[in-house]
Amino acid sequence: MSTPSPEPALRVLRHDDVLAAAEDVDPVASVEATLLLHARGATTLPDEAYLPWHTASGAFARSLALPGAVWGDRPAVGLKVINSSLDNPSRGLPRAQGWTFLFDPDTARPIAMLSAAWISATRTAAYTVLSARRLAAPGLDRIAVLGCGAIAESHLDLLRVDHPDASVVVYDQDPARARSLAALRRAEVADDPRTAVEGAGLVVCTTTTTTGYIALDWLAPGALVAHVSLDDVLPEVATGADLVVVDDWNLIAADDRRLFGRMLREGTLCGPGESAPGARTVDATLADVVAGRHPGRAKDTDVVLSNPFGMGVLDVALAADVHDAALARDLGTVLEP
Repeated sequence: MSTPSPEPALRVLRHDDVLAAAEDVDPVASVEATLLLHARGATTLPDEAYLPWHTASGAFARSLALPGAVWGDRPAVGLKVINSSLDNPSRGLPRAQGWTFLFDPDTARPIAMLSAAWISATRTAAYTVLSARRLAAPGLDRIAVLGCGAIAESHLDLLRVDHPDASVVVYDQDPARARSLAALRRAEVADDPRTAVEGAGLVVCTTTTTTGYIALDWLAPGALVAHVSLDDVLPEVATGADLVVVDDWNLIAADDRRLFGRMLREGTLCGPGESAPGARTVDATLADVVAGRHPGRAKDTDVVLSNPFGMGVLDVALAADVHDAALARDLGTVLEP
């Protein structure tokens, strides 16, 4: 009779542990490597689980669960759970927080539990940085950021590395929040979103709005819109852009809340390789571009819309890189069974 294997310990990495381990991690490289694996079919990416509700004060709240597995030479299997309430900033709390879990690929037992805030925000920003490397027009010299929360901070931190001389303009419906971010990240503040967007080579949307407002004629020739939020752009941007790129069409098609999912159901948008009367066809995924299966922008003056849904495999892969770095430095708290 075989002896049962001992129950594995669980390593807990709180926010400070994650930040310390992240010093040894390149998040853009992690995202790029994962997209290459995704392009080869070496990932497992189920649909997002979505639980919405309203708080006692009537504010919108939701819980998201994003499972994913990355195969290849170093498998990573896990799940991100991230919750948010729009009331949290008024309580002095971050709008969103959660945990990313890693599982042993052989036993399926949980082996790590990592604070998700840095991982979630940074993989989003790293995806935008990679999008800019692959899809932005040459000579990017002005960046506009709409929404001035934690995800905006992560974007500016990573974008400054690639574009140290670009001017940055920020806008938020809360002027005090915009001024605070501008002071921290050496940016100017726009009085309205159109002023921020006009003339920018890269427009980064990090708001929580569910009402579109960015029109196609706001965008400068050659602009890249990193639409990492929900509904900042109007449908005319999706139908009128010269190039439309997504992260994973299956995720987008399964969702009926965000812009692209609604346009699919209205019959005005369809996925890569598909066609329908009166529908704009999405041109490619970023994985296609990274893998060399699509050339990206055709002309420097093309307007490009990047509309990622958010892939759980990117969180899992980045969490695994952070976990490896934490193991090397013996960071975190180990909970014995």
